[in-house]
Amino acid sequence: MPEESERLAREHVDRFNAAVIGGDWSAQVATFHPDAVMEFAGPPVGPFVGREAIAAAYQADPPDDTMRVRSVDAGLVAFEWSRGGTGTMEIHRDGGLITRLLIRFD
Repeated sequence: MPEESERLAREHVDRFNAAVIGGDWSAQVATFHPDAVMEFAGPPVGPFVGREAIAAAYQADPPDDTMRVRSVDAGLVAFEWSRGGTGTMEIHRDGGLITRLLIRFD
């Protein structure tokens, strides 16, 4: 369902932004499957495999910029950073949890 995909993407970004602002990544990390993979295309970081590794990555080097959803198309989320720059996220889910998150920066 396109509406469901967009709602979930916006909720993901809202949790991300709340964590950037508040410094508490627990709500964001809780949405990942225990065996989830978070990957970045381009930057020399990751991949982070497993919820614990993802949590540790957020704690060790937390993002410091919020983002805004530009569009959502079948699980591909186009976003822009509040300080400038854009990218995309592919969010794969199973049973309501994120199993794979692939982030690309333009």
